[in-house]
Amino acid sequence: MTAPLNNVAQRLSESFRAIRFDRNEIAGAFGDIGTDLPLIVGMILASGLEPTSVLVMFGLAQIASALLYGMPMAVQPLKVVAALVIAANGTLDASTIFGAGIAIAAIMLVLTLSGLLEWLRKIIPKAVIRGIQFGLGIKLTMLASTYIQADGKPGFVLAAICFGITVCLLGNRRFPPALIVMAIGLLYALCFRHVDAAIIRSSFGFSLPSTRVPSLDSIVTGLAVLALPQIPLSLGNSIFATEQLANDLFPEKKVTLRKIGLTYSILNFVMPFFGGIPVCHGSGGLAGHHAFGGRTGGSVVIYGAMFLGLGLFFSGGFQHVIRIFPLPVLGVILLFEGFALMKLVIDLAEAKFRFSTALLVGMLAFSIPKYGFLIGIVVGTIISHIPKKYNFGVGMR
Repeated sequence: MTAPLNNVAQRLSESFRAIRFDRNEIAGAFGDIGTDLPLIVGMILASGLEPTSVLVMFGLAQIASALLYGMPMAVQPLKVVAALVIAANGTLDASTIFGAGIAIAAIMLVLTLSGLLEWLRKIIPKAVIRGIQFGLGIKLTMLASTYIQADGKPGFVLAAICFGITVCLLGNRRFPPALIVMAIGLLYALCFRHVDAAIIRSSFGFSLPSTRVPSLDSIVTGLAVLALPQIPLSLGNSIFATEQLANDLFPEKKVTLRKIGLTYSILNFVMPFFGGIPVCHGSGGLAGHHAFGGRTGGSVVIYGAMFLGLGLFFSGGFQHVIRIFPLPVLGVILLFEGFALMKLVIDLAEAKFRFSTALLVGMLAFSIPKYGFLIGIVVGTIISHIPKKYNFGVGMR
């Protein structure tokens, strides 16, 4: 027992020493905010979740992930769960959300420890994974367009300025664009959104998450209503696509499916007991942090600290505080996160059959509501093995 604990402690120590907190890591910290913040706020408002618990636990999950992986392995809200909770508009209570977290953690733990994740990864080719990333990228860019339109003409002007700056400076290590874009967004918020510093100061106050124990009924209900629809996207994006992208960008880290599955499970076993929402890793989060400059776990630590501070000290006025992040700015950041995912399919461009399969999977994932990712995975995997069986061409891998 002592040896494994010492091994974990050593790895955490190595990850912490490798973390940087330079301007690029600060810029990278905003690479996933366009996805996360609207979903978190929407879930809190729709279901009456306690802001302190949600924000603090989300921030701690980010920091834990950064230390465990030593790279910008961000944590995100479960997208299908969030969408269903927001769409329910108050008819799904907090206990069902917490129960769903426990249920999906148990499912993922079984898949991980039984070896089913590794088995599935062996039969699902890279072209299908790229297709899942492509489909998710399209979804994110479409969502970004709705954010950009949120403030009418002033919002369009703001988005156009931020888009132009990002295009010109993306990848620039000396002048990372996210810092400039977020500064412009703050000025816009102060000038046009009437963010009152006095109200923010008045909302200052210390608070801690509350503890709770999900009931068996809430776990069963959460499983049926929220967890089962989430599983296909979790497998395709949170597990397989994230493992692929992590090893594309950080091959020296040698990230495994087993590790991703275990951290996914552990986070969701812990979060509900302290009022946290169900979470996952995601290729979009990793792509976003990396695209805007994150190269170590520092960007995710900074990102987590932002939510942690908001939850501990400003949760009483969080609806006002979050207005310092205008939706058009979040939309531009989300747009480039989507682009970062979509462009990954280019590495298949010379293999026409695999490239076509990836595009097909992406379009199925994007266009079919609710179970598009599952259908895309199944159809793409079947098609991928046709050339092998009938000798129509080279194998998918």
